[in-house]
Amino acid sequence: MIFSSLSQSSRYTALHPLFQRAFDHIRDTDFFALAPGRYNIVGDDLIVIVEQVQGKTKEHARLEAHRKYIDIQLVLEGDEQMGWKPLSDCHNPVSEHSEEKDIRFFLDAPASWVAVPPDHFCIFFPEDAHAPLVGNGAIRKVIFKVAVNPAK
Repeated sequence: MIFSSLSQSSRYTALHPLFQRAFDHIRDTDFFALAPGRYNIVGDDLIVIVEQVQGKTKEHARLEAHRKYIDIQLVLEGDEQMGWKPLSDCHNPVSEHSEEKDIRFFLDAPASWVAVPPDHFCIFFPEDAHAPLVGNGAIRKVIFKVAVNPAK
């Protein structure tokens, strides 16, 4: 897991061939002008999801993990905390991994919580279980789904 500010994003572009494209898209897009929804940027290899939701309590947050995608979760507005735990330490799955939705949920409690203010982001790799959308009030954020093994 990586936690950083948008102003430091250039430090992470070498980690994946599509990270530069994702961070360029962040700088070039007015996400407040976009309706919540899913937008494909590079086919199924780079997708952005715009969310505007009410935050939930830590007790209602569930750890989740993905196999095919890396998440870059950028908070635009609101008060969000994200839970984290190494996937290897998650032993209480809710169900099997959904290939269709590329997600598996766990009942395990996060090992730590990170306060993520606006213009900050977390990158969650497949080995990172994470519990997003914890906070008070409305949260507006974007989630970039970056294919672990892009076709291009």
